[in-house]
Amino acid sequence: MTACAEDVDILLVEDNPSDAELAMVVLKENNLTGKLVWVKDGAEALEFLFATGTYATRKIENCPKLVLLDLRLPKVDGLEVLRRVKADSRTKRIPVVMLTSSKEDCDVVTAYDLGVNSYVCKPVGFDEFARMVSELGRYWLGISRPQPPR
Repeated sequence: MTACAEDVDILLVEDNPSDAELAMVVLKENNLTGKLVWVKDGAEALEFLFATGTYATRKIENCPKLVLLDLRLPKVDGLEVLRRVKADSRTKRIPVVMLTSSKEDCDVVTAYDLGVNSYVCKPVGFDEFARMVSELGRYWLGISRPQPPR
């Protein structure tokens, strides 16, 4: 379910294939995204967001409308991805939702200190996870008004 890297609605950064597949199916079934890019580690997420490496032909101005970001990722962890996204004027306004199994207070505090827009703990059950992803998609892509471009 990878789309062309232009006009992406959601960048899903998730190393667990089962969680990623379920999230993509739920979002598609609920017509919440037409274009979704799934990356499996933090390094690839940074390449996508900053239009480097594999994604060097992408225009950085075509930011995703939402980033769903796991915390525990290979290569570059989610907090470092968040740190870099929120520190750069070109990407800092992209809504980032930390979608993780970590309930550690230190992770929650650090994520909010770095500018995460929301911190959501993944439910364990299939149905609960599907419902939560659907609600996130509806809120961030339908209810919440994005910041206008500068």
